[in-house]
Amino acid sequence: MIETSPTPNGNLHIGHLAGPFMGADVHARYLRTRGRPVVFSTGTDDSQTYVMASARRHGTTPERLAAVSHEEIGRTLRLAGISVDGYAPYDEAYKANVLRFLTDLHDADKLELRTVSFPYNERTGDFLVEGLVAGYCPVCVTESRGGVCEMCGHPNNFDELLSPWSTLHPEDPVVLREATVLVLPMERYRKELTDYYETHGDGLRPRTLAFLREALARPLPDFPVTYPISYGLPSPFPGTEGQRLNSWVEGIPAAMFCTAHAAAELGAERVGTDLWLPEREAEIIYFIGSDIVYFWGLTHMALLLAHDGRYALPERIISNEFYELENEKVSTTRGHVVYMDELLADFSRDAIRFHLTLTGPEHQRTNFSRDALTKVTERSLTAPWNRLANVLNALAATAGAELPVSAGGRLRARAVAERFVDAYEIAAYRPSSAADLVVSQLQRLGKDAARAADRPAADRAEALGDLFLELRAVLAGAAPILIDTAEQARQTGGWDGTLDPAAFEVTSVRPFRVPPFGGAGGRQG
Repeated sequence: MIETSPTPNGNLHIGHLAGPFMGADVHARYLRTRGRPVVFSTGTDDSQTYVMASARRHGTTPERLAAVSHEEIGRTLRLAGISVDGYAPYDEAYKANVLRFLTDLHDADKLELRTVSFPYNERTGDFLVEGLVAGYCPVCVTESRGGVCEMCGHPNNFDELLSPWSTLHPEDPVVLREATVLVLPMERYRKELTDYYETHGDGLRPRTLAFLREALARPLPDFPVTYPISYGLPSPFPGTEGQRLNSWVEGIPAAMFCTAHAAAELGAERVGTDLWLPEREAEIIYFIGSDIVYFWGLTHMALLLAHDGRYALPERIISNEFYELENEKVSTTRGHVVYMDELLADFSRDAIRFHLTLTGPEHQRTNFSRDALTKVTERSLTAPWNRLANVLNALAATAGAELPVSAGGRLRARAVAERFVDAYEIAAYRPSSAADLVVSQLQRLGKDAARAADRPAADRAEALGDLFLELRAVLAGAAPILIDTAEQARQTGGWDGTLDPAAFEVTSVRPFRVPPFGGAGGRQG
């Protein structure tokens, strides 16, 4: 499982977490509850020009900014409970892996030199690419940075941006200047890319599939492997002396490196790229933002295809849309941003994770606000959970050590567990449905608990047994989201660490202390 490496030009904010990070974490945790082996990894994309641009604005060096941001991002992942098996460093081994991946392509004549035009700042002597240039997308005519349009997702390589300007020196005039760079001819891989999505299209979210079909209906522009700039990994290839590798070309070798690092953290031998070999029969899943589908869905796929079957292709690409803050795009520049550590001062980790999962931008833009976080979690989760916990804990105090379970209780518990499984399986992955299922089941169990409490003590054993069994099913299903609550329940016997619908085919159940849920003002993790 690959969570695409974030750019270390600052910390992760709530928009980053609500999309690919929470989506990847919930699925990884689900796989573990099913006993399926998973290697979940990420790192940071230190070579991005956005690091250089941000460093200049903040009066520091790119290397220093990347190092500080790498630590901040790692801390945020821990605070949010993002259970990566390995958070890979940007080190010499990383760099060697990138160069090995590309050298194999260069030696096989898969890369070609092209003379192309770039925006150029004559005053500073800088070619303007990626985060160093802005203009208007030639496809949707929306303001865009270089490389790819955040709005429509289409690429804008070389001189394709309309009316370009320098992001660092917007007052300076920009001209076009030629340079000879190394490229990957994308059109070579059109048939293979088209064939791949003919067989894998059903596993994509609708907007992603529509975009890829749209992109494949257009010419596939050459992908720049090198740039005539001064930041990034130096290019070792003849004809590109003094140039740097395009950071986007690092994506696949970076993912391979992160996978190997995570596998080593899990206790395996450092296996290099072996986990990506077809004979390992691994299922590779990407979790990405919709704004980089072109790179991960086409460019990176072509880079894998160019290795002529040496590496496995991804089975799934799970994309998400933007998560806005107070109905506006998150902006660190304007200070319109919220970070995880700020929220943890006022909300429990599980409350935050629940809300981000429930409102996550799976298929369209969604919105975050503190007011909604407070109201939704209190109304939908904290209050009904604690009412149920109070009733069950009071009733259990006078119940026996073992309670009978009815056939109806078994049926309901298994059905709920199966619904969670359906929501978490990658074929139709929708974690928001799992969060919504928690809400509906708490409402139902709360009503059933109130009715059980009204019964005479001698006449409530089976009803109470059903309640505890069905709550076990909810806890097992909610565990990938409500990680601290599930762990507390594990300690009191309410969850065994698995999600198996067949496990609810029992005739009796032991009552357990239901942990309270901390919402606003309560920190569990």
